Amino acid sequence: MDSPIGDLRIIASDEAILAIEFSPFRGLADGRPIGARADDDLLLRRAVEQLQAYFARELREFDLPLDPRGSAFQKSVWRELVAIPWGETASYGEIAHRLGHTNAASRAVGLANGRNPIPIVIPCHRVIGANGSLTGYAGGIGRKQTLLELEQDALF
Repeated sequence: MDSPIGDLRIIASDEAILAIEFSPFRGLADGRPIGARADDDLLLRRAVEQLQAYFARELREFDLPLDPRGSAFQKSVWRELVAIPWGETASYGEIAHRLGHTNAASRAVGLANGRNPIPIVIPCHRVIGANGSLTGYAGGIGRKQTLLELEQDALF
């Protein structure tokens, strides 16, 4: 789908969203996607509709079945990301504390955040450095900044 942050590819099983990829997309060696394109798939259409509503500032919470693949720790971090409300941010250290760890786990939280397979819906862009800086983002800092600015009216 087209979006203000570039083309997005949504990957789903029959039951849930598995991933959202930023362009340039991963795929087979020749660049073709893994699996057939299915624009008529109800779940994919629902995901596109919700993402379009999000980018139009008409949707603040997604209602999609998700099945992110990762370790137990990664999944615990991703659950905390979903708990960060639209328009708010949290630091890596805050996420570590919410999980019952000390600031020493901030790096592990950052690594899990960077491996989030369903960005935007699982809002890893809302995690910032302890000093408020826009730290790394798998989609690039420009995309992270755009996503945060999209939610900016809630910040001020």
